[in-house]
Amino acid sequence: MGMLQTMRWFGPNDPVSLMDIRQAGCAGVVTALHQIPVGDLWSIDAINERKQRVEADNDRYSPLQWAVVESLPVHEDIKKGRPTRDGYIENYKQSIRNLAACGIRTVCYNFMPVLDWSRTNLSYEMPDGSRALRFVWEDFAIFDLCILKRPGAEVDYEPEIIESAHQKFSQITPERIAELSSIVLLGLPGSEEAFTLDTFQGLLNEYATIGDAELRQNLYYFIQQVAPVAQEVGVNLCIHPDDPPRPLLGLPRVVSTEADLAQLMAACDVTANGITFCTGSLGIRPDNDLPAMIRRFGERIHFIHLRTTKREADQRNFHEADHLAGDVDMYAVVKEIVLEQRRRAQQGIGETSIPMRPDHGHQMLDDLHKKTYPGYSAIGRLRGLAELRGLEMGIERSL
Repeated sequence: MGMLQTMRWFGPNDPVSLMDIRQAGCAGVVTALHQIPVGDLWSIDAINERKQRVEADNDRYSPLQWAVVESLPVHEDIKKGRPTRDGYIENYKQSIRNLAACGIRTVCYNFMPVLDWSRTNLSYEMPDGSRALRFVWEDFAIFDLCILKRPGAEVDYEPEIIESAHQKFSQITPERIAELSSIVLLGLPGSEEAFTLDTFQGLLNEYATIGDAELRQNLYYFIQQVAPVAQEVGVNLCIHPDDPPRPLLGLPRVVSTEADLAQLMAACDVTANGITFCTGSLGIRPDNDLPAMIRRFGERIHFIHLRTTKREADQRNFHEADHLAGDVDMYAVVKEIVLEQRRRAQQGIGETSIPMRPDHGHQMLDDLHKKTYPGYSAIGRLRGLAELRGLEMGIERSL
């Protein structure tokens, strides 16, 4: 009855293979059709091709299943509430129907404008020599104020941060400017494409008249259209929280807190309107009580990302910590998940084994010499999964 252990796989070009995921002890694969442009229809043929690839060696080895779609991306026109959104929403609905027809029942998505996630360092050295992802507010300000030169950006930063950013920029090397730009402008996970400064500023300009209230209404409109379809065909939608959970680049963020999630759940009160409970993203904010949130939203949690971040002296700065360290009380979190799964089993409702994946492992050991997707090297995630697996077993046995 434990969590369904999975890992994310970015498809045939991922340096981490399906056999690597199988040997880590996973039964599930989290993947997506990254080759299909955002907003286009996912056909049954394309879905089955990926599903068959995941299951190809199941007759010889421990079986794998395509457990979760991450992500079925939401087109920017939907986020911006443009007149064209209804056409993209119709494609989204049909993609959900097609996934259900292929036996895939969990779909993760996010509603972050322009960028899926933001970091300023992809190889922050940890005390043990491994490398982690890191976000530094001052470095982000350097990009925003001095490299991108976003109009009006000064209002988002304190005077001392503005002064320090300009001072540091005057001493920064061209190599670091290029590195910082490439990190911030990184495209969708699994994609090799990144934005240019000009195209990126153009995308930001399109949000000039879209604030917090407008983005929320566009999200609620979207979920009110698609969640009933998902409910009808037996698919669970689960939104990923903002990462990091605060406004950036003048863009609103509306899935960052318990209150945000409560409003979204109420906007379309069906079980299919659910949550990807990412402890790393939500745990960045000290005002998010993660165990309490699991108790409150338990039946709506359809997918779990387990990782923890460590807030630094400036609490807007953070880095990815070891899975059982950092600011997330992972014992309390996993205990609440175990109790939620038991509740479902006793009541005979919902998935009693919630899909979980260890998120954002450190680059370590032999993976330090390989090119991998940031946060998604094999060995660091294997270490995290092993620790989490042992924690869950210990909690199960203690109960």
